[in-house]
Amino acid sequence: MTAVLLTGAGGLVGAEVAARLHRRGRHVVALTHRTPDIVDCAGNRLPATAFADDPEAPVTAVRGDVRAPGFGLDARTLADRVGAIVHSAATTDFAASQRDYDELNVAGTAHACALALQLDVPLVYVSTAYVCGRREGVIAEDDLDDAHGFGNGYERSKFDAETHVRTTEGLRWSIVRPGIVTGYTGSGAIRDYKNLYTVVKLIVEGKLRTLPGRYDATLSLAPVDFVAETVVAAVTDFAERRTCHAVGADPLSLRGMSEVLAEYPSFEVARFVPASAFALADLGDLEREYYLRIGAQYTGYFGARRSFDTANTAALLGTAVPDTGPAYLRTLLDFCTESGYLGAPLASVEEVVRCSS
Repeated sequence: MTAVLLTGAGGLVGAEVAARLHRRGRHVVALTHRTPDIVDCAGNRLPATAFADDPEAPVTAVRGDVRAPGFGLDARTLADRVGAIVHSAATTDFAASQRDYDELNVAGTAHACALALQLDVPLVYVSTAYVCGRREGVIAEDDLDDAHGFGNGYERSKFDAETHVRTTEGLRWSIVRPGIVTGYTGSGAIRDYKNLYTVVKLIVEGKLRTLPGRYDATLSLAPVDFVAETVVAAVTDFAERRTCHAVGADPLSLRGMSEVLAEYPSFEVARFVPASAFALADLGDLEREYYLRIGAQYTGYFGARRSFDTANTAALLGTAVPDTGPAYLRTLLDFCTESGYLGAPLASVEEVVRCSS
């Protein structure tokens, strides 16, 4: 059986994809930039053999760089081994430099397209639902335009990368667009607390007390296991020129998020005010610093009401997309408190009884 060449295999989504491909009997060639370390959100480590030592092993690691043409690999060594490419490597840092966006997200994707053409294999590209930028309303899975602008450089870079995929002549492609990647559907488990998790931490610790936003604005969460299942399905049931939104059902409003946060006694809850009423001068020195360095990067998500069509995704998976409303948010927050990332964990009944006896 031919292997799947997977970029970003050490990343949050990439590790989950690698594990699921492996469990389905698909061989994986994991492109790594540094030491191979494939660990999923449950803490399971996927053993990877060096490609040069045993190219036929179920999971092999090959050292490469997405910033280099052909990822810096010898395509001849992959020609008879690789049957598909999944390109998930990218920087998701909203504060990254333009150079990083250009080299990692845009040029890296262009190199993935070129390598797929050279090997004559299909490409599954992991984009983002937020290539829609500041657009509101219902976003169709094939929608792609820049008429509404973008909330940050990351969104713009992923738009440019996806545009390159779609316009590369002769390329067989499929695209998966995750929403805001969050913990496992059932347990809330997550390996890396990044992006939205950082903002939530600052909110519940009272370091961001006032933010520009609308209480009817929506956040489209995407459980990491669901995203990975969508990517794997896009590989195993490949269809050309298909785009799938990997986002959950029931977008979470800021009002709904605030109400759930208020259920946790140790959490502070931020106040959202219209952008026209928000003034940096009204913030204290420390809060202003937190806002400028971190909070401001996410205001685009706090000011738009949108939902993402998932018809292609539901058809691909043969099931409805998971519910990611208030109950799911509680699952995420419970995991964050139990792991010590947020606040103080809620006492169990047993602990209360023990303390009162």
